[in-house]
This record gives sequence, structure tokens and C-alpha cells, in this order.
Amino acid sequence: MTGQIPEVVIFRLPLYLRILTLLAAENIEVASSQELGERLQMTPAQIRKDLSYFGKFGKQGKGYNVRLLREQLREILGLDREWRMALIGVGRLGKAILDYGILALREFTIVAAFDIDPHQIGRKVSGVIIQDLAELADTVKKEGIEICIVAVPPSQTQRAIACSVECGIKAILNYVPTAARVPKDVRIQEVDPTLALQTMTYHLKSLGSS
Repeated sequence: MTGQIPEVVIFRLPLYLRILTLLAAENIEVASSQELGERLQMTPAQIRKDLSYFGKFGKQGKGYNVRLLREQLREILGLDREWRMALIGVGRLGKAILDYGILALREFTIVAAFDIDPHQIGRKVSGVIIQDLAELADTVKKEGIEICIVAVPPSQTQRAIACSVECGIKAILNYVPTAARVPKDVRIQEVDPTLALQTMTYHLKSLGSS
């Protein structure tokens, strides 16, 4: 199904889920595409079109049942189960990911952490013992790990990603801005704050020239 759905639509699903979660917390039971659009700064037509890729939701003229749509989107996104993850790289960024719960979502659990620095190996950070990267394959199999988070220096990125792929990992979250190479059946998601900043400066520049 994913191959037939535009990537930008899949990207927006978590945004819809976030808004629905906020609405549910406000005890709002029904929301129209107009109301969702106002919160997301999107058109109602775009929201309806996006959701139509996955089936029929809501009733015309009556809006969407907030809690029901929220649960349906959670299922579509695969958030109705736990995803076990490994962290590769326990430098400053890696420690922040472990220490401060950057990924503090109940559906995602970091069950193992790896590094190549002998001074890091064996230490415990937020309850997770840092292992040698050489142990990745055995731990992936033992712990049922399906996602790897890469938070290493740029010079080590390709090695970390290659190790993940060799272990059968099909999903990688990469915090290092680099053009990593992966097989076609492996999904890699880049996390690069500079891209978001550059997008914002474009909008600021546009505002200044208007």
C-alpha cells in the first residue's frame, strides 16, 4: 500500500495524529476537516484527500470521531505495538537521546546501545548498558530489534549503517547529515535540524520582501 501513497501524505499522518491526540485531551469528541485544517494550517480538502488513501473516515456533514480516527491512524502508522530499537553512538547526542527521552514515546523502546569507544563500553546510561558495536548482530537477534538509531560522528556513519544493514535491520533513523547508502529494501530517515532552519529562513526572507 505504501508504494501507491505519496510520501508527503505519509509524512502528514503523524501531524494528524498529534492534533487528534490534543483534541482528545481536550475532551473534544467530533472534529470537522475544517477544524483540523485550521489547527494544521491546511485546507479541509487536503485533509480529506490524504485520509481517503486509507479508506473512508467520518461522515459528510458530521465530521470525524476524534478518538476513533486517532486509533485508526495509530494502527495505520504501526503504533498499536512496541518497536524495539538500538542506539549506535553514545557520544553527546546519543547520551541526550538516552538521558532526556528525546524518543519518549511508549511505542518505541531503546533496548540496547552500542559504541566503538573502549571508554564507553560497559557503562550504563539511563539503565542501558553500552555494548561493543561488534555485538550488534547477536543483540539484534536476541532482543528482537527492528530499528537502529545512528548518532555517530560523520566519519563513522557509513560503517554504523552498514553494520545495521548486515544485521537485517530494515529501518534506520540517522541523526548525521550525510548521504548514506543503503539497499532499496532498507528505509533510512534523516534527522537534520539545519534543513528545518533553512526552510524557516526562506519564509522569514519571504515575509521581509512582501
